[in-house]
Amino acid sequence: MDDTERSLITDLRSGDVSAIERLYQRWGRLVYTLALRSLGNVSDAEDVTQQVFVSAWQSRNGFNPDRGKLSTWLMAITRHKIVDAYEARAKRQRELEALMESVYLQSMSWTDQIADSVEMSQELERLEPVAQQIMRLAFYDRLTHTQIAAQMDLPLGTVKSHIRRSLLRLRARLEDADES
Repeated sequence: MDDTERSLITDLRSGDVSAIERLYQRWGRLVYTLALRSLGNVSDAEDVTQQVFVSAWQSRNGFNPDRGKLSTWLMAITRHKIVDAYEARAKRQRELEALMESVYLQSMSWTDQIADSVEMSQELERLEPVAQQIMRLAFYDRLTHTQIAAQMDLPLGTVKSHIRRSLLRLRARLEDADES
């Protein structure tokens, strides 16, 4: 170890801010190049480079010159930060895939709902006019039996009977359609 490195280690461990600047000037390009070659993305390489030097500053008291060279310690931090970047990238990819799957499943659900709605509308058109109007008020306007009876000026029992008979007819037609 030369005097320049000894001085850098002493200044770094004492918290001299100029030491991190000198550390960056000496090994910043190497750290960036390793990150760029590993990750293949300028933005990710820049982020990793910044993280390496922030981590070096924060863990400067943990560096022991008896266990290895300053450059070896810095390259170990670099390697760990590159691995972290890969893991973060994989996590973002999994989250994106989950989001895409969710959107796809929702679109399938919407497609099914639209198809069901079209099929139901076609079947409703086959009912007699009063039953058709009652069913539309019940299913599309979501009115209660009592509200339908009041709106159409019909007895409540008549509305309930129309709905029951209509549902039975619709069910029979839809079951016939499913069998064919």
